Amino acid sequence: MNFMDYINEIPDFPEKGILFYDISPLFNEPSVFKAVIEELKIKIELWRPDALVGVESRGFLFAIPLALQMNIPFSMIRKKGKLPGKIISEEYDLEYGTDIIEIKSNAFLSGERVVIIDDLLATGGTAAACTRLLEKAGCEIAGLAFFIELHKLNGREALDKYLIETIMKLD
Repeated sequence: MNFMDYINEIPDFPEKGILFYDISPLFNEPSVFKAVIEELKIKIELWRPDALVGVESRGFLFAIPLALQMNIPFSMIRKKGKLPGKIISEEYDLEYGTDIIEIKSNAFLSGERVVIIDDLLATGGTAAACTRLLEKAGCEIAGLAFFIELHKLNGREALDKYLIETIMKLD
């Protein structure tokens, strides 16, 4: 199945010079979305994760149905200030400034094997921050899985010690 048929390329969004990959048409076709989830499952099930972590916000769209299909827990990594209660935080660099991601401190048991799920691997900065955050929480990173990888941005380099799977590699 050619998943690219269900992705719209939007030039100059959210700013000039950026090519945005709009994955929303994928969700209008249940059989296509189901095929994506099944392919992700095949790619990560040999890692034997105890739980999946979705990265805000489009990572949730893939991680939740995948966790349900695999019958394992799901937790969220969110941007600062969006989770109640006790949290663990990680600051990371952006092109212009910094950002902070958080996870609930009781989301996992120490030593659990987790897989990080997100829609897109670009430079790897957010994904690397997620690995640091989860390791700070006592997790073992079983691997990372993405729907799309923007190959030319070399995101794998920031994650070179981890297993990585992607469905689509785009230039």
